[in-house]
Amino acid sequence: MAVFRSVLIPLKAALLNLLSIGAALGAITLVFQEGWFGVEPGPIEAYLPVMIFAVVFGLSMDYEIFLVSRIHEEWVRTKDHALAVRQGLGHTGSVISAAGAIMIVVFGAFMLSPERLLQQTGFGMAVAIFVDAVIIRCLIVPAAMQLMGRRAWWMPEPLARLLPKVELEKH
Repeated sequence: MAVFRSVLIPLKAALLNLLSIGAALGAITLVFQEGWFGVEPGPIEAYLPVMIFAVVFGLSMDYEIFLVSRIHEEWVRTKDHALAVRQGLGHTGSVISAAGAIMIVVFGAFMLSPERLLQQTGFGMAVAIFVDAVIIRCLIVPAAMQLMGRRAWWMPEPLARLLPKVELEKH
């Protein structure tokens, strides 16, 4: 809220983060607990959902800040919301996709391990990052920003006075 001077952007980010984590945990449940794709059904390690939440939250917020800060820069410069979303995604989409692809390959390699815990971790992280980087950050976030329009940058004045003024870059 303090960085982007917005109420809707952090709410959107939190909800979409839960979506990517929920997709990953659902996929782990289907594959490892229910035994889809020929995997021997069994329990999921109790701490795995918490670990996946922590790591994926950090990665997804990095992607979110990277994308939305670029959109915000264009918004401040032009005050044209549609152009800001296009430029923001155009400048950051390939970087987010490439970073996500690298992480998917790294975590996907964990699935080659004979250890079930590493297989579950790798699969869950790879699914979460795919959903977050490709589907959420490169499709849903720009669409949501486009639909919110100018309202994306709205913050009630009393709240704006209470929050510190934070800038990502000096102008």
